[in-house]
Amino acid sequence: MRTPPKNENLSVATLDFLLDLAQHNQRDWFQANRKRYEAARQEFERLVAQVLQALTQTEPLPNTDVKDCIFRINRDIRFSKDKSPYKLNFAAAIGPGGRHSGRIDYYLHLQPGNESFLGAGMWNPTPAQLAKFRQEIDYNAAELKRIIDAEEFRAYFPEIWGEVMKTAPKGYTADHPDIDLLRRKQLFFMHRFTDEEVLRPGFAAEIVTACRLVKPYCDFLNYLFFEEADD
Repeated sequence: MRTPPKNENLSVATLDFLLDLAQHNQRDWFQANRKRYEAARQEFERLVAQVLQALTQTEPLPNTDVKDCIFRINRDIRFSKDKSPYKLNFAAAIGPGGRHSGRIDYYLHLQPGNESFLGAGMWNPTPAQLAKFRQEIDYNAAELKRIIDAEEFRAYFPEIWGEVMKTAPKGYTADHPDIDLLRRKQLFFMHRFTDEEVLRPGFAAEIVTACRLVKPYCDFLNYLFFEEADD
């Protein structure tokens, strides 16, 4: 049996609940273990609350409560072949307005098995947003590259995630100097956390560090997709 380290937010019990849920993803089991779920969710809520509190010291998060950020654990199975009723993680969208803002925010994903991560960026852009992104890269890629190629940024977020076109997008040539960025349909960065890191004291502070490092990229996308249209 694992000995839980001291932690102001998360305990081994929370990860163990998610591990057990992966083995018993049925409504009857979930209802029988609802108290375990509620205790685990409360720990995750406390974690998100600490992150929100720390972030508001350096960036505006108006009208954003913990409940606005956290996703339901129930899966939407209406159009899925997988009818498992529950997700195997706790997750939150941290940013102004929470998960329904429609803007680029910080995505916190808690899942045992070293699958936890903090991520942000362009994941499912609309066709109009993707066109704006490519137009900006075509005209001036230097600003984006200055952000995502910075030494500190790339040390913390070493990999780019997301779908890439095999050929040049329509309207752009294969020899464009920034073709690697133009072929991106998604441009998402993640920093993974081991279970050991999740259970360490100060995990909330580590999440805040990750958010602040990726914030310039989020700001770049939010201006491009939203504010620029209002200028």
